[in-house]
This record gives sequence, structure tokens and C-alpha cells, in this order.
Amino acid sequence: MSAHDPSDSGAAARGAEQSPPARQVLSDSVYENITAMIMDHEIAPGARVGIETLSRTLDVSPTPVREALARLESDGLVVKRSLSGYRATELLTRQGVEELFEMRLLLEPRAAALAALNADESQLDDIEKILEAMQSHPGPVGPYASYRDFAALDQSFHEAITQAAHRPLLADAVERLHSHLHVFRLSSVPGAGEATLAEHDRVVRSILRRSADRAAKAMAEHLTRSLERQLGHFEET
Repeated sequence: MSAHDPSDSGAAARGAEQSPPARQVLSDSVYENITAMIMDHEIAPGARVGIETLSRTLDVSPTPVREALARLESDGLVVKRSLSGYRATELLTRQGVEELFEMRLLLEPRAAALAALNADESQLDDIEKILEAMQSHPGPVGPYASYRDFAALDQSFHEAITQAAHRPLLADAVERLHSHLHVFRLSSVPGAGEATLAEHDRVVRSILRRSADRAAKAMAEHLTRSLERQLGHFEET
């Protein structure tokens, strides 16, 4: 038997293809850690985000921190200013929340209606699977790490619907709002998880029935109630 078994190298190659590179794993980990610090206000809104300070805090080199901050800038959670570096974005004001949902109400009910008409079977399956996955994750209560998966699935749910509309410009406009990160960053709203799931379920059932009018109405109702929950938070605080 030869010292080198070709099947071993083939298995190793397949394993390398399936496992992400160590650098990517590190980059993702640093990104998630800094995201949590911003979402939980460990990095205060408007505060300077120092690369060297984060490198020491996370015990990593500056490179993955820079990569993470570039991603966070794309997410709308940090801004880069000349001469002063990165800063965490300010929290949405009440007016900012109202304007954000005004835009969503213009875009997403239409996307839901088009998804009901245009989604292919695989896209319908994906939307259902995301809703099912959300049911096994806790809603937005406590620190960001405890509801990170719920928030990510919530974002995926809305993006999957806009993708199923088969209108690339519409999908791009919805994605650019970064609405989920901005809203979840404000604070936890008690009971929002259960209400969100019930509202999502109505949207999904309307899309599966290929009812454009019902899908648009269900999405508009979901966004309107979500806005009411957020405005209620401002009144309480």
C-alpha cells in the first residue's frame, strides 16, 4: 500500500471546500463581536470606534477589525469620517423611525403583492422555511447575542419576499434601508417576537394563496403594527 492514498487527498480537498478558511472565521467573529457591542450600546451611539482599542479588547490584529468596520459601514452601524475615523451611528429619533417606516410602507407591501404573483416554488419554500426557523428562536429581549438569530431571520424574511417579487431595484431599495439593525438597536419591545411571528404568518399565507391584494394588506398591517410598537417604546422612555 502506497504511503499516499489519493482518496485521502480527495477527502481533504472536499473538507477544505466545505470548511471556511480560518481567516474568514476570525473576520466573521470580530464582525459579530463589534456588532453586539454597538447593538448593546457598549460602544455608545456617536462614539468614536478606535481600531487599535478594539484590537486590544478583542485580542486580534488590526486587519480583521478594519474588515469588520468596513462591513459595519455597509450595514449603516458605523460611519467613516475624514480625519476622525469611524464612529457609531446615532440612534434613530422618533421622526427617524416614522420616516423609516414610511419608506417601508411604500416599498414592502408592493413587494409582497409582486411576490404573490411572481415567486417560484423554491422561493415560496424558502420564505416558509425562514418563518419556521424564526419560531424556534427567542424574540428581541435581553442582549443582542440572545436574539441575534431572530433579528437575522427577520431581515432574511423581508429580503426573501422582495427577492421573490422579481424586481431587482425594489429589492435593492429595501435592503439599503438597513431597517432591522436600526430598529432592533433602539431597545427590546416586550412581546414583539410573538406579534411579529403572527403577522409574518399572515403575510406568508397570503403569498402562498397567490393573493396579491391580501399579501399587500398583510404586509402593510405588519409594518403599521411594528411602527406602533416602536412609537410606544418612545412614549415609555
